Amino acid sequence: MSRIRPHIRDSRLATAGVAVTAAGLLAAALTPTAGAANRPTRAVAVENAAAALVDHAADLGLTSAQDTKVRDVIVDTDGTQHVRYDRTYRQLPVLGGDFVVHLAKDGTYRSASRAVEGSLAPAAGVTPALPATRAADLAVNALRAANLGEALRQLTAEPRLVVDALHGAPKLAWRTDVLAKDSLGNPVGRTVLTDAHTGTQIDAWDTLETASGDGKSLYSGTVPLNTTLSGSTYQLKDASRGGTYTGDAANKTDLCLLGTICVSRAPSTVFTDADNHWGTGASTDRATAAVDAQYGTDVTWDYFKGVHGRNGIAGDGKGSYSRVHYGTRYNNAFWDDSCFCMTYGDGDGTNLGPLVSLDVAGHEMSHGVTSKTAALTYSGESGGLNEATSDVFGTLVEFYAGNASDAGDYLIGEKIVRDGFGRDALRYMDKPSKDGESVDCWSATTATLDVHYSSGVGNHFAYLLAEGSGAKTINGVAYNSPTCDGSSVTGIGRAKLGAIWYRALTVYMTSSTNYAGARTATLSAAKDLYGAGSPEYAAVAAAWSAVNVG
Repeated sequence: MSRIRPHIRDSRLATAGVAVTAAGLLAAALTPTAGAANRPTRAVAVENAAAALVDHAADLGLTSAQDTKVRDVIVDTDGTQHVRYDRTYRQLPVLGGDFVVHLAKDGTYRSASRAVEGSLAPAAGVTPALPATRAADLAVNALRAANLGEALRQLTAEPRLVVDALHGAPKLAWRTDVLAKDSLGNPVGRTVLTDAHTGTQIDAWDTLETASGDGKSLYSGTVPLNTTLSGSTYQLKDASRGGTYTGDAANKTDLCLLGTICVSRAPSTVFTDADNHWGTGASTDRATAAVDAQYGTDVTWDYFKGVHGRNGIAGDGKGSYSRVHYGTRYNNAFWDDSCFCMTYGDGDGTNLGPLVSLDVAGHEMSHGVTSKTAALTYSGESGGLNEATSDVFGTLVEFYAGNASDAGDYLIGEKIVRDGFGRDALRYMDKPSKDGESVDCWSATTATLDVHYSSGVGNHFAYLLAEGSGAKTINGVAYNSPTCDGSSVTGIGRAKLGAIWYRALTVYMTSSTNYAGARTATLSAAKDLYGAGSPEYAAVAAAWSAVNVG
């Protein structure tokens, strides 16, 4: 029997008292409202950054063969600006070409965070020796191998030339997205990176990044829902949160999860209701899972906006949408950038139930935040960090909700597991190794693990930073988190964990950030928020050391 690996993937401050320290001033400046009237706009930040690119081209490794495109803009409320760029080389996307320009409040250049240093020019040029058709064949074989020889159908492969600067010296590569359906009709996918001169596989990774009425949900009790009245019918669509909605996929699947060509797309027609009271609380009622999905979307939106000042997943005020009842006995939920949506399977009923729990929703939408900010590559240590980011924010969303039917905890997916799964959660943040596969401590082999298991290092750090080491009970759940170096760690609370991780993700991390880089990024974030000599800064350092990231 094949091992089940649920692909769940698939991403604040207050000052008090009379005495104000330098760190306190900065912390106050980073609150959502302080000094907002005097902040530069995003457009001004982009103009300032553009000038910095010209003045500091040599420092950033920019040449006439390269072009840049703004991906994201962060303007702190003290006026400090951070503009994130993607880069191309001779019109080819560069994996690892991303960087962030940091500017003072007057727009002057301070520094930059680069995914990789040095030249981005491939030594062998940009003309491939390996044809696209051969790259497609190799990628298809890689997908088959990853699915243990299972018969696949409706295979599609889309090779695209890129410059790979993430895996050593820059080289020309084919990035091929392969999609297929398994024997049950559920989607499987893999992205394969192939050397465009030698045909050697460079890397490969999975591609499915694993709501006024009320509704009776499966997992969260009766919850409030903002809906839209259309004629005499209510739609499960929330105009107050960017138009987010939930639709019924009718147990169908699609083949446009990644690419630009949609062979077919599962329906996403919005759920409707006559009386604005949704669901029955039973899995046999199709609207019930939709209640969970919409509620999870609402709470996640509110968390990122209320806590971090982020207006929607992309920061642009636009809503995403959800599809429920996807596939047949589908043990998966995933975020998909191409449709800007979350998709949820119903589970097989033996191992997993419908995958629409609150922490899963928070997890999936956080992948969207990551994709619009650091865009952590979904393989190696950066892939583990990508997964950990979604576990961290999914957990914080669950605590933020304050829902008595699904109280906050450091268990991932505890509501969706069934007796056949063999344990009471998908993952455990206090001691990740309790799942039998994840790791508690960093080692030289961490990068070789599946990203859902290498995420253990980041999850363990996050738990220690928030709660500290040793035994404790939180909301009725007992935890006993060890350290890898025998130290004792004192936690600083969930709010500060979230503030530090969010700032590190949106300001300092890049696509290639590994665990050592995450330590640097979170220390920089803690310094910004609380000061270099603060207990929070020291706690970040101690928590990373406690998981062997020094």
